[in-house]
Amino acid sequence: MKKAGYVSCFSRIERLLHWVNALGFFFLLATGLILYLPRLSVLVSRRQTIQYIHFWGGVAWLGVLAAVLVLGARRLLATARELDSFDQDDLRWLRGRKVPQGRFNAGQKINAALTAAFTILFGVSGLLLWFGEQDTRYRFASTVILHDGLMYVSLALLVGHLYLALIHPATRHALRGMTLGTVSSEWAGRHHAKWRPE
Repeated sequence: MKKAGYVSCFSRIERLLHWVNALGFFFLLATGLILYLPRLSVLVSRRQTIQYIHFWGGVAWLGVLAAVLVLGARRLLATARELDSFDQDDLRWLRGRKVPQGRFNAGQKINAALTAAFTILFGVSGLLLWFGEQDTRYRFASTVILHDGLMYVSLALLVGHLYLALIHPATRHALRGMTLGTVSSEWAGRHHAKWRPE
C-alpha cells in the first residue's frame, strides 16, 4: 500500500534485479580481492578454495540474474526500453544543464548500460580464466587484464553509486525507491519532471 504523497517508482522485479546484482557483485568483489591482494591471500591461505567459491559464486550470480530476467521479462523489457531511450534533454543533462528527466536520468541510463556490459564481460572473462586454469589452450594474457580492469572501473562506479545513494542530499531519496518501491511525489516532480507515474 502506497503512503500518501508517494508514488510507485520501482516494481518488485526491478528491485529484485537490482539487489540480486548488488549482493552478487559484493560477494564476488570480496572473494576476488582475496585472490587479487597478496596479503589477503596469505591471510586466508586457502587460495584454491577461494578460487572455487569465487567461480561458482559468479556462475550462481549470473544464473540468478538470468532467472530474474526470465521471471520479469515483460516488465523488465519495458524498463530496458526506458533506459535505452536517449533524447536531447539527456544530452543537455550530461552537459550539466538543468533539464527535465524521465523516470531515469541520463546518468542512470549510462550506469545501467555499463552494468549490463560489465556483467557479460565479467562472466566471459571469468569463464576463460577458469578454463585457462584447467586447460592452457584457454589461457590468454589479455583475459586477466580485462577481468582486473573491469574490477577497477566497477569499483570506481560503485563508489560513485554509493555516494549518490547514501550521501548526496539531492539524490539520497532515490534509495527509498530501490528499497520500498516508492518516492515522494514532490521529489519525483523536482528530479524527474518528464516522468508520469502510473
